[in-house]
Amino acid sequence: MAMGNIAERRMQPPQVGVSVVILALGPEDADADAGDAHSGTKLWIPLVRRVRQPYLDCWALPGGGLRADRSLEQCAYRALETTTDLHPDYLEQLYTFGGPGRSRGGLPMISIVYWAMIGHAAAGDFTDGDNVRWFPEDALPRLAFDHRRIIDYALWRMRNKIEYSDIATRLVGETFTLRQLRRVYEAVSGEPIDAANFRRRMLASGQLEDTGDKLREGRHRPAAVYRYTPQRQRHDIPFEPDDGGETDAPDHGERSPLEEAMAVLMPSALP
Repeated sequence: MAMGNIAERRMQPPQVGVSVVILALGPEDADADAGDAHSGTKLWIPLVRRVRQPYLDCWALPGGGLRADRSLEQCAYRALETTTDLHPDYLEQLYTFGGPGRSRGGLPMISIVYWAMIGHAAAGDFTDGDNVRWFPEDALPRLAFDHRRIIDYALWRMRNKIEYSDIATRLVGETFTLRQLRRVYEAVSGEPIDAANFRRRMLASGQLEDTGDKLREGRHRPAAVYRYTPQRQRHDIPFEPDDGGETDAPDHGERSPLEEAMAVLMPSALP
């Protein structure tokens, strides 16, 4: 009888919900000197502990159901607010995940996933709450459903779009010092980047302009503040995370000066 019930549930139309991946620029390593080539900054992700089956007590992405009187984006914001108290300035639809095996024999579930990148200030002090905890992306716990695959896909997308100015500015702000910008690239790539080489290549790319302002960072002398200049847009990188196979990054043609600089600085992060 039980097996019949499970079989019947598998044949029913799937439920549809939303999940949200938040990628935040984490705090600097307190032991790292401001002049070090690698600040120790990582990307951090808020996760929610499940309080019911399946995957009781496992960690999962913030999520919730849909409502007929709300848009998909509004439902995603609501799911995020009720679990983490976060409210990013924007949410972008990442992908839809609907593999038949993702619900462990329960009612099939389709997740429309949104994602956002936020700076350290927007994330607050990374304080844990009731059933909510922040984790660095390289030290995630056991995750419910296929949420590890979802996070891996979000990180893959970010690392293959880091040359877009909007990716960096969402993490560091519209204006920044070169040291602040380098922290973003180190956090996204997970690799240390030589400070002098980064400065030389970023300034030579022609994609930054000096605002004329200065900002003091720690004990060091005031640093110049920059912003991105307008740059050409590329089509997004297609990828099918549910096909189970390897997908080669497509050829996008000639790289911009900024892309060329990043290809040298972060060879493992760009196609």
